[in-house]
Amino acid sequence: MDQAQQQRIVDRIDIIDVFNRYATGVDMRDHDIYRACFTDQLDVNITGDSVSFDADRWVDQALTALANFEQTQHMISNHSIVVQGDEAEAIAYLQAHHFNKDSTWSVWGRYINRLSRTPDGWRISHLKLVMEWQERS
Repeated sequence: MDQAQQQRIVDRIDIIDVFNRYATGVDMRDHDIYRACFTDQLDVNITGDSVSFDADRWVDQALTALANFEQTQHMISNHSIVVQGDEAEAIAYLQAHHFNKDSTWSVWGRYINRLSRTPDGWRISHLKLVMEWQERS
């Protein structure tokens, strides 16, 4: 295995780790873990429109919205990653369950994210959620 092949493997593992930290940060409501997933500025598209955010503002807004739920569980899998230099596109499936005592909201979809290699590792610079199905009970 040559150096380039080794680097592709390392990049892939590091990018999957960003997705894992993303889910952990959200579900544990851990500001620091979740914040470490993002570049300082990022574009977020979860409603069909892309909006630019300061990462701290995005993290505060997202975790505040999730505080409406007693528990959440985000499962991210089936990673497809293309790295080109210091930029990457990473697509992954999502199942997210949001629980309250009397209700559940489940979302199925995929993330289509762009990441940048930074001195601190890979970070999401463009977060896009494509919701394919949701169910409330």
